[in-house]
Amino acid sequence: MLFLLLTVAGVGGLYFLSNRQHIPPPAIFERCVATANGESVAVTPEQAHYAALISAIAVQRGMPPRAATIALATAYQESGIRNLDHGDRDSLGLFQQRPSQGWGTEEQIMDPVFSTHAFYDALARIPDWENGDINDTAQAVQRSGYPEAYRQHEPNARILASALTGHSPGGLTCSVDSPGGGSPQETVASLDEAFGHIGVTTARTPEGATEVAFAHHDEALRWAVAHHAVANAKDLGVREVQVGDQQWVADGKTAPWNAVEPIDGVVIRF
Repeated sequence: MLFLLLTVAGVGGLYFLSNRQHIPPPAIFERCVATANGESVAVTPEQAHYAALISAIAVQRGMPPRAATIALATAYQESGIRNLDHGDRDSLGLFQQRPSQGWGTEEQIMDPVFSTHAFYDALARIPDWENGDINDTAQAVQRSGYPEAYRQHEPNARILASALTGHSPGGLTCSVDSPGGGSPQETVASLDEAFGHIGVTTARTPEGATEVAFAHHDEALRWAVAHHAVANAKDLGVREVQVGDQQWVADGKTAPWNAVEPIDGVVIRF
């Protein structure tokens, strides 16, 4: 009985303290979740940004999702899919590439677009990379002192690559509490940098708002563009993304895509 009374008193005391001090509710934990073939992986918004870029550049270069899987497994191991300005000896960036080993200057390697293209350039030179073991192919590119280290990241890399290259429709969702101050123009620039100039445009709605629109016959490309917008929603100010009859809304939750009235192509709203 004494324990029960003390427990109740403790709870009541905490309730009183909470009300008196007006303690705000905890902030929403922002994250992104990729899903493919019934398996999921969660990443931070920072990781989602770079994973989306790595995957989009594979699409831009006409490389299959396997290339993105190899690159993402490598980035997982080397940097945790972060653009690090430090590393072992002179290693830098997403893939911990070394200026002394001919990967580029420090400034170039710290540019994630440059470093990702450099990785894919090296990957394309590996004989039969399209069919080789993921870990062994990554090791052939990186020549790491830990030749089996990429294997542990293959499952998560496959999930991310499938979603972010558009082969798992609706396979990426992010919790974004309050999108930042980006713009439609910045979104077009981001998509052009990632995918190349594939025909992303801005359009005015009857209400006077500006949207980003993309129409293409390739369903995987449509979803890759849509998932890229979701992955970067926080920085670009994206509030809604719609593909056909599926819509994602930046409502602070990692809720799934919802069915809505269908449209043609992709529309990104702010």
